[in-house]
Amino acid sequence: MRGIGKLTNEQLKSIILSSIAPLRPDVVLRPGIGVDCGAIKAGGRICVFSTDPITAASHDAGRLAVHVSLNDVAAAGAEPVGLLLTIMAPPGEDPHKLGELVRQAQEEAAALNVEILGGHTEFTDAVTRTVLCTTAIGLAPEDGRVFSSAGARPGDEMVLTKWAGMEGTAIIASDLPEFVHKHLTHEEIAFAQSLMRQISVVPEGRLAAKLSVTAMHDVTEGGVLGAAWEMAEASGCGVEVDTSLIPVQDVTRKICAAGGLNPYRLISSGCMLMAAVSGKQVAKALMANGIQAAVIGKFMANGNTIIENGLSMVMEPPESDELYKMF
Repeated sequence: MRGIGKLTNEQLKSIILSSIAPLRPDVVLRPGIGVDCGAIKAGGRICVFSTDPITAASHDAGRLAVHVSLNDVAAAGAEPVGLLLTIMAPPGEDPHKLGELVRQAQEEAAALNVEILGGHTEFTDAVTRTVLCTTAIGLAPEDGRVFSSAGARPGDEMVLTKWAGMEGTAIIASDLPEFVHKHLTHEEIAFAQSLMRQISVVPEGRLAAKLSVTAMHDVTEGGVLGAAWEMAEASGCGVEVDTSLIPVQDVTRKICAAGGLNPYRLISSGCMLMAAVSGKQVAKALMANGIQAAVIGKFMANGNTIIENGLSMVMEPPESDELYKMF
C-alpha cells in the first residue's frame, strides 16, 4: 500500500504515463517525469499550462494554491496570465471559509498581474477537508522558447534559489501551533510564517528566461533532492548535489531537528532549480536582482549522488514528502 503523497516516479511511469500517447502536432511539451507543464501552439504564440492541488495546508491554502501552479508556468519561462480555481469542500463547511480562500487567491494572483478566469466550487462527501486545485495558463516568449526540467546536460551546474524547505517551514509554523510553540520563540514562529510571502518563483522565472539557463524546475514535494533527481531523470543524465552548499534557514533546521525531518526532502515551493553552463554567472545575476541563489551541484553523464559531510552516497528517488510525517 502506498502512503500519503504523490506516486513514486516508477509508479507514475508504469501506471500513468504509460497510458498517455502523443496525438497532435500542435502540442510542443508533453508529460514526463519532472515535467510539470504542457504546452501547445496557439496561433503565433505558445501557451503553457499546469495544474496542481493543495491538500496538506489549511491556513494559507488559497495563497499556496495560486503559487504551486504559477510556479510551474514560470519554470517553463512563460509569463503567467490566467488561473482557474476548483474548490471541493466537505458537507457542513462554512461557505464563508471558501470565500476567504478565494480572497487569498485573488490577492496573490493580482500581485502577479494574473487574472482568475473561473473554475468550480462544490460541497461533496468525496473529501473530508477542503481541497483546492488550480490550473495556470501562461504565454511563452515571442521567440517560442519553452524551458522544462529536461534540458540539463552533463557539465551544467545546478543553481538553487532561496532556501530549502521554505514552504514546509511556513506550513508547520502556521498549522501546527502546539508543536512550534514547544520548539521556537515567538520571533522565530513569526519569521517562519513570513516565508509564505516568498513562495512565488515567478520573479526568478521571468529573469532566468533571459539568462543562459538550459533547464528549470520548481521545487515542491520531495524537496531539493527530489527535484534534483527529477531533473536528472527528465534530462537523461546524472546529478551530484553537495548538501553543504544548499542554503537552509536556521528556523527550518530547528523545526526539522525537532520533528525528525530532512530539510533537503521537505516541500520547498519558493525555490527554483536551474541548470546552466555557468551557474556562478546565473547566481550572480539573480543575486543582483535581490534573489538569493547558490550553486549546489552539477549534472553528470550518469549516476545520482549526494555529498554529505564529505561522503558520497547514492541519491534515492523522491518518496512521500517529509511534511506528511507531521500530519
